[in-house]
Amino acid sequence: MSGLRRITLSTGVSLDVAVAGDPAAPAILFLHGFPESHRTWLHQISALSGDHYCVAPDQRGYAGSSKPEAVADYGIDRLVADVIALADALGIGRFTLAAHDWGGAVGWATALRHPDRVERLVIANAPHPLLFQRALIDDPAQRAASQYIRAFRDPGIEARIAEMGLDGFYDRSFAPHVDPARVTAADRAEYLAEWGQPGALTGMLNWYRAAPIVVPAMDEDVARPAWVDAAFPVLEMPVLVVWGMRDRALLAAQLDGLDAVVRDLTVARIDAGHFVPWEAPEAVTGVMREWLGMKPRA
Repeated sequence: MSGLRRITLSTGVSLDVAVAGDPAAPAILFLHGFPESHRTWLHQISALSGDHYCVAPDQRGYAGSSKPEAVADYGIDRLVADVIALADALGIGRFTLAAHDWGGAVGWATALRHPDRVERLVIANAPHPLLFQRALIDDPAQRAASQYIRAFRDPGIEARIAEMGLDGFYDRSFAPHVDPARVTAADRAEYLAEWGQPGALTGMLNWYRAAPIVVPAMDEDVARPAWVDAAFPVLEMPVLVVWGMRDRALLAAQLDGLDAVVRDLTVARIDAGHFVPWEAPEAVTGVMREWLGMKPRA
């Protein structure tokens, strides 16, 4: 895979982007989530770039990419616009979109808003927006598992992280959710370097602050948004949902009901945690190759 390219988008941000494969081949855009970078998908990019044009940005707010200051700059409209603008900048028309965690939230939204551009959608441990909002209201287990979102939205969290240091933040918020056998000292150093970029911590947290999702406190009785029980658009393109079943933040119950909002659905349940693309890379890559109609590797 080639090194990172700096690409300035029509949306006003510049992103560091990993690019691999033949630009004439079918394109796959890869989106990472919190608190990562394009490195989330390195295994899949390496495996698939022989047959596909693979493009993986560090999204706005992350690593060396642009970090707008306003919370509103991280609203879903801006994030979806970045995806389309990146495809446009590289001359990509229709593409497969593969997305994890917060990248998955952008993936769902991009597919819903731009079905003319998203030919196929791969989602890894990222809940569908309708099912997630319902669960946060109706499912006590998912509500409990998502209380960290309320903490990440607190305007005082940057000061608390500064007191504990990025190492402490890594140990308390990230390390408990990953397979320690899969994270090397070099990986840890990469994370800390990315988080330590000027403005990165606030940029990353602003994704949580800008999101319209309602996360009630455990004892809070919230008004039910009307859209949660209204008709919701059904995705028509093929969708592969890959789920690490040991995810403690996004529970496996998020798979229930997907067939009502996705017409052509494939679900792959994998024995891994939240960061399934690199916790179980061979399994994820194998499922993707089969679903994309690629020949298995010898």
